[in-house]
Amino acid sequence: MQQGEIAIQDFGPDHIEGAVALSRQENWPHRPQDWQMALQLSSGAVALDDQGRVAGTILVTPYGADCAMINMVIVDRNVRGKGLGRRLMEQALALAGDLPLRLVATADGMPLYEKLGFVPSGTILQHQGKVAELGALDGGEAAVANDLPDIKALDRDAYGADRQALIDALAERGQFAVIRRNGAIEAYAAIRPFGRGEVIGPVIAGSYDEAKALIAFFASTRPGAFLRVDTDSRTGIAGWLEEIGLAHAGGGVAMDRPPKNGTEQIRPKIYALANQALG
Repeated sequence: MQQGEIAIQDFGPDHIEGAVALSRQENWPHRPQDWQMALQLSSGAVALDDQGRVAGTILVTPYGADCAMINMVIVDRNVRGKGLGRRLMEQALALAGDLPLRLVATADGMPLYEKLGFVPSGTILQHQGKVAELGALDGGEAAVANDLPDIKALDRDAYGADRQALIDALAERGQFAVIRRNGAIEAYAAIRPFGRGEVIGPVIAGSYDEAKALIAFFASTRPGAFLRVDTDSRTGIAGWLEEIGLAHAGGGVAMDRPPKNGTEQIRPKIYALANQALG
């Protein structure tokens, strides 16, 4: 490579250390284990400078043949303004093929995404902090291994895509809680180690009260622990998250390509994301 040239390569396990350093530059909380999970579910690309250092990252996480999430889009501050973000996005679009795409955009990234045909579809609110002491709410219970097929079916119905690989990855690392009625699972939530503590999500529920019960199932056993929940602003659960100690700490704009129609954009069953990267 010539001096200052940046090359795009496939993202592999050897790039995780550099990716962690890049995400820390942006004050993202991702640990090596969090990058490893994202890469396990994804394909992607890295930008390498002339010293072999990671100068940019992007991942594409497919959910069956239904859609894909573009995530972990970072460009080193020292090389911004040179078209590297667009180069990474073009690589991601090539990896995704004809799949409909979703992402959660930062304010800095939105102009590029809009030029590439992405349309805003919602606002994602990140809530985190040390959870207050609270009692468990009626309804939630620990899931068992035999519940995974029903959890996957419920998740697909709510999300509109096949996320079996994500559910399996969550099962490897965390725990599930469910709400049953007449022997059938009607709602579920997951928790796993992430960043500074743990993240609760996805939370798939039929009502506000069910979502609260599932979150409380985990939070009530972790007073003083650092928890995070990423929720769509339309769920109406943000105020309660504040009440239990999870302050609003940023977020992003959900975007889609091609745009969904109005009915598809509103998915009240999804009360929390796996996290902003994975949807």
